[in-house]
Parts: sequence; C-alpha cells; structure tokens
Amino acid sequence: MAETGAATLVAAGERRGAHEGFGRRVARRFAQHRLALAGLLVIVALFLASALAPVLAPYDPNRVNPLERHQAPFSPSHLLGTDEVGRDVLSRLLYAGRVSLTVGFAAMIVTIVVGSLVGVVAAYYGGLVDTILMRLADVFLSFPTIYLLLVLAAFVRPSVLSITLIVGATAWMEVARIVRAQFLSIKAQDFVTAARALGASAPRIMLRELLPNGMAPIIVAATLNVANAILAESYISFLGYGIQPPQASWGIMLNNAQDFFTRAPWLAILPGVAITLAVLSFNFVGDGLRDALDPHQRRR
Repeated sequence: MAETGAATLVAAGERRGAHEGFGRRVARRFAQHRLALAGLLVIVALFLASALAPVLAPYDPNRVNPLERHQAPFSPSHLLGTDEVGRDVLSRLLYAGRVSLTVGFAAMIVTIVVGSLVGVVAAYYGGLVDTILMRLADVFLSFPTIYLLLVLAAFVRPSVLSITLIVGATAWMEVARIVRAQFLSIKAQDFVTAARALGASAPRIMLRELLPNGMAPIIVAATLNVANAILAESYISFLGYGIQPPQASWGIMLNNAQDFFTRAPWLAILPGVAITLAVLSFNFVGDGLRDALDPHQRRR
C-alpha cells in the first residue's frame, strides 16, 4: 500500500510538473535560491532609494559647508556624516547610486546587444565570418580590461554616456562567445532547417528563430554584466578618468576619500559597502537565474 501511495504521489507530481508553465517553474526554482531572493530585494531597495533620491536626500548632494566638514555618522544633523567639504554623505550616496546603477544597466544593454549580435552572426554563418569575429574577440580579450577602459577613457570627454559606451564596448567578447556556443547547437535543430526550407531570410532566422530560443544564457549574462559594469565604472572613476566632480558616483566618492582613510574612514567605507552590496546582489541573482533556467536541472 505504501509503495502504491508513493507511486501515485510521484505520478501526480510528474503530471503537475508537465502542466506547470515554464515561467512559473522558473519562478519556483528561483524562489528556492535564498541568496538570489536576498540579492533581488537588495537590488530593488537600491534602485528605489536611487530613484527617490530627490525625495529621500536630506540635503543637496553638492551643498558645501566647511563648518560641518568631517562630521561622524549619526551626528545630530547628518545621519551618515559629512565629507571633507561638509557635503552630506547620505545625500551623495543616494545621488551617486543613480549614476552608478544607470551606468551599470545601460552598459549591460550595450554589452548584450553587441555581444549577442556578434555571437549569433558568427554561429549562423560560420566559416570565415565566424573565424574573423571570434579572432577579433580574442584580440580584445588578450588585453586586460582595465587597460582598455583607461586607454579609451583618456581619449573621450568623461560623461555618463561616454563611460557607458566605453564600459559596454570592452565587455561584449565573453557574451559573444556564450551566445555563439549556444546558437551553434540550436541552428542544427529541425525548426531552423524548416525555416530555411520555407525561404526565411538570414536576419529573420537569426532574430525570430535563434535569439528567442537561446535567451536563457543571455539573461544570465545580462544580470552578471550589470555587476561587472558597476565595478568597471568604479575603477575608472576612482582613478580619475570616469565621472567628474561635482557629480557623484560611488567610484568618485572612493576617489575623494583616499586622502582621509585615517581621519574619516566612513568616507571610503560607505560607498565601498554600496558597491559591494550591488555587485554581490547582482551576482547572486545571476546565479539564481542560471539555476532556474537550466534545462538540465532535475525537476523538483
């Protein structure tokens, strides 16, 4: 009886899984990843705090008051203290988050669009086209990313748009490789052969057949690339080639704090914590999405 009951439960579970929608199954698997859920909550909190900066910030982020310089956190009028010229650190963190997150998301879009196009074209045409595009990716990958970022940043006027394009232009290579590997297997399937037989054009096959059926690794790569873009913006801003004062970003706040590590350590700790939280959260969400979208994962 016990074996019969167990077999019935297993069969019922298999029937439920078979009828369960793909989106619901992905959401259920993602919800089982506790770190991914925690990361998603942190990302939402950071996004809302940055979007509502004009409402939440107690002061103008560029308001200077030398009489209040280097006030410690939890002081009566400044919750997170002030910097070397008396600007409110909480206000600058909120507004800096708008810049850093904007660069992160926008650079991710540039990276995914360029990388996906290169990858799908290389996979579809193969041969000489594939060789040229992948060798070009190898050339870019042979240089350390930080050097590419600094060289490009040195020749353009720093702005949110230019930094976004620079970060996106130096990160598409790995996405292209991931997309190419995914689409090499997809293009051999029957539905692609049928589309060719029906006279579909190459752009239609790539955009309507290959891309929609290979979105899982692209979604995961997009999530992880936001974290990489936030770090890249922080690198070049910290080194003085990125966002320029008085506009705030988390990297610029670290740059300004480097002369005050001993006198006012919170000036470096607070933006560092913000960067760490954002990067870890996006990485956790990327891990959760990778597990949830894995077609070979055992159905639970």
